[in-house]
Amino acid sequence: MPEAIEIIEEEPRVSSALREAENTAPLNPHTTLMSKRKRVPRWVLAVFGVFVVVAAALSWWLYARHFESTDDAQIDGHLNAISSRISGTVQYINPKLENNQYIEAGTLLVELDPNDYQAALDHAKADLATQEADAQSAGVNVPITNTSAFSRLRFAEAARDEAAASVEAAGAELAAAQHKVQQDDAIYSRAERDRLRYQALVEKREISRSEYDARETEAEAAGQALESDRAMVLSINQKIVQARKLVAQRESQIEDSRTAPQRVIDAKAKSQFSVGKVAQAKADVRTAELNLSYTKIYAPVSGVIGRKTVELGQRIQAGQSLLAIVPVDDIWVTAEFKETQLKYMRPGQSVSIHVDTFGRDYEGMVENLPGAAGTLFSLLPPENASGNFVKVVQRLPVRIRFNPNQDPQHLLRPGMSVEPKVKVH
Repeated sequence: MPEAIEIIEEEPRVSSALREAENTAPLNPHTTLMSKRKRVPRWVLAVFGVFVVVAAALSWWLYARHFESTDDAQIDGHLNAISSRISGTVQYINPKLENNQYIEAGTLLVELDPNDYQAALDHAKADLATQEADAQSAGVNVPITNTSAFSRLRFAEAARDEAAASVEAAGAELAAAQHKVQQDDAIYSRAERDRLRYQALVEKREISRSEYDARETEAEAAGQALESDRAMVLSINQKIVQARKLVAQRESQIEDSRTAPQRVIDAKAKSQFSVGKVAQAKADVRTAELNLSYTKIYAPVSGVIGRKTVELGQRIQAGQSLLAIVPVDDIWVTAEFKETQLKYMRPGQSVSIHVDTFGRDYEGMVENLPGAAGTLFSLLPPENASGNFVKVVQRLPVRIRFNPNQDPQHLLRPGMSVEPKVKVH
């Protein structure tokens, strides 16, 4: 303890000696400047430090307010599901058709057994040939029907006119025959009276028997002529009846022949029906050709194979999923931003996209903004009924497109996590 006390007491002496040496020593500018710097108060340094921190924080805030970022984002792309449009048995699978293999667009992937569809196509073609023959026959029948129907009508009208003329002619003959009957009847009556008078004279022997015979002969001749004329009248009456029947028959034929336009229309309708059947048969042929072409399934796009389920010899049905193709050259980012972050976000704004897989940044742009919050597209969207409402900040999916020529090797794949930063000002 005594030694410690002595040391403490010596310190003031040393300090006073140093001060005397400084006062007696010559003035050095550098030494004076260093002594002045050492004399800066600590509170000044503290204030300066606080100022630097505040300035740095303000600068960071001014910089950060121009950007909006999120870690709820991933790369998206199309998943082209390949399925069969017809049913059939798989008879060929491309050897390159394996999961994670790259395939070019237009490559034959799967081929089904085409025999059934080839037979259906042959049957459709045969039916088409039959329908075309029927259509050709119906088309030829139209002018034939037109000619025959109207010719029959004209023939029936001519026959009707001829029959009517024969009726008129028979009527004239009947009138002449009846007039002749009247004349012959008068002659017969006169000859019969003369015969009777001569008969009385013969009986009285006033005239000769020869004179009576002459009168008797004249009376008989007149009677025969009268009977002949009456028979002629009956014949002409029968002829008139037959002529009138013929006229009625011709009228019936005319009425039947007047359906000629309808027959022509019916023939044309049959021809059009046949043409329609031909068109239907052609459609059946086209359907059969399409079904035959569907037995070969080609890659619609270039991409990586995934979710392959088809195997050789498998019986597949129409619409059955066989595999999926992921086009790696058509990708984008789906970023779930909070609704409070979309105030200044607009399509066309530049974006910096950090990909976690490679630890590097890519450039892009905001392609479009969503039409609604993601929750509204869910299977069971929320319903804010009265009494159970809880306000939750919603997230909306924003689509971000990569700038071209940044991924020549197509290393970016759908599903990778990314962190986009959108420059909103």
